[in-house]
Amino acid sequence: MRVIKNILVGFLVSFVGSIPLGYLNIIGFEMHTAFGFESMVLFLLGVVFIEAFVIYFTLIFANRLVENKRLMKWIDIFGIVFLLFLAYSFYSHASMTAENQNYLEKYKDYSPFLIGVFLSSINFLQFPFWTAWNLYLINNKYISVSSPLQFFYVGGTLFGTFAGMVSFIYFLDSVSQNSGSFSKYLMPVIIPLFFIVLACAQGYKVFKKYIR
Repeated sequence: MRVIKNILVGFLVSFVGSIPLGYLNIIGFEMHTAFGFESMVLFLLGVVFIEAFVIYFTLIFANRLVENKRLMKWIDIFGIVFLLFLAYSFYSHASMTAENQNYLEKYKDYSPFLIGVFLSSINFLQFPFWTAWNLYLINNKYISVSSPLQFFYVGGTLFGTFAGMVSFIYFLDSVSQNSGSFSKYLMPVIIPLFFIVLACAQGYKVFKKYIR
């Protein structure tokens, strides 16, 4: 029973957490559009490969990470810069002419799996996300972290992330194909604006947590 509970709780938390519009979802959507289903799957496997280590690390050292105020502060500040960089990156790529919009072609010679590994490795925002969730789940006894139960929890989270990202990628694909106006404004307006809003929210969090 505890095995099933660990798997289900990990799956639900990770599935819901992976659905909101994030840069890995957007790049996964672009990988699917440019290179097809197989490349998208390999990319997502690279993402969850790194996430496995992040989830396990934050699960084991959650209390120590929270107590390291200096580290958490720099991770939170880096999150603001990172989100603003993503907003600019998507906007600049969307501003290219139609002849140059195949910018993903330069990554064609690289393994989608390795691209997923690299981009997931620089996603430092997942550290505070999983630290907070793991502490909450442990303290409220929603999961058991004794070995080997912790591995069932990690497995559930990885499956949840993969399923959530695939669902959201196909949702974006369906909307972009059925709505010309949405597809027209997705890259140059909607996505950059979303990341700017996230950066502002992250900035308010940093101000509230460390300054005020």
